[in-house]
Amino acid sequence: MRRSLHQLIADGVVGGVIAGLVVALWFLAVDSLAGRPFHTPSALASALTRQAVGPPTFRLVAAYSVLHLAVFAVLGIAMAGAMAALRTPPRLLLGVLFGLVAQEIAFYGGLLLSDASRVAVVPWPHVVAANVLSGFVLMGYLHRAARDQHPFGLGALKGHPLLTQGLVTGLIGAGVVALWFLTLDLAAGHPLRTPTALGAALLFGASNVAVIDMNLGMVAAYSVVHVAAFVIAGALFVAVAEQIERTPALILLAVMAMIVLDAVVGAALALGAQWVLGTLGVWSVVVANVLAVCAMGWYVWATHPLLRQRLREHVQVHV
Repeated sequence: MRRSLHQLIADGVVGGVIAGLVVALWFLAVDSLAGRPFHTPSALASALTRQAVGPPTFRLVAAYSVLHLAVFAVLGIAMAGAMAALRTPPRLLLGVLFGLVAQEIAFYGGLLLSDASRVAVVPWPHVVAANVLSGFVLMGYLHRAARDQHPFGLGALKGHPLLTQGLVTGLIGAGVVALWFLTLDLAAGHPLRTPTALGAALLFGASNVAVIDMNLGMVAAYSVVHVAAFVIAGALFVAVAEQIERTPALILLAVMAMIVLDAVVGAALALGAQWVLGTLGVWSVVVANVLAVCAMGWYVWATHPLLRQRLREHVQVHV
């Protein structure tokens, strides 16, 4: 049954405000873990008003919070209206697009209009993570409000085996790498040093080991990014495997692509956190990546009998 315009607007406002609260809670947790509660809304309010960033005040935080929730309410209405016009049900993928497109444009657009030099006032990984999470929450609310009968969330994965297998494959790779560095850290007498260093460098811009504050919050923040990256890699891994099932001759190209991807990961780490790479040791990173690729490859090999058959036939033909 089609909903009225008033219902769409109401659902969009409520869903947008809830999504905005998710982002606010994300940064409240991040700021609290860093020992500076309400720093982010205060810094953003200062950036938008072209003031110097100072200690948080109730006025700054309250003013920015009102603006923040109002923008999310408008974005929620726009998203609800767009889905109604396109006659598409709420999907997690739409939540990703909402977070990475609509919210990113609104956030950085506002900062650019106020002062282009302040666009880095908040570390971008936190912006992306908070926006995507809020997009998921918005989709979940709109799905519930519309009483949509389509599967949502994990239930939707049943119709997408590639995503399901990619999720499992990525979790295996992430677990292997985490276990490898945990073992190295325990052997060196510094438990959880690696995820803490990577989180401090990539998420908070730490420039050397001396400024690292060892805490579980930092480990948890980096772990979210770590797992998300490997889930994406796992989905690509499975997609390549299924393509090789159809065209076994692509196996060499796939191997070369994995080598290049591994080099890109190493280069990105070197550029984003060069001192961390030096602290960990290049070979420990290389071994971690090789172990992850082998573990993910084993899982894909074990769960794709057609892949094994096609590759055996391909080898026999060319021997």
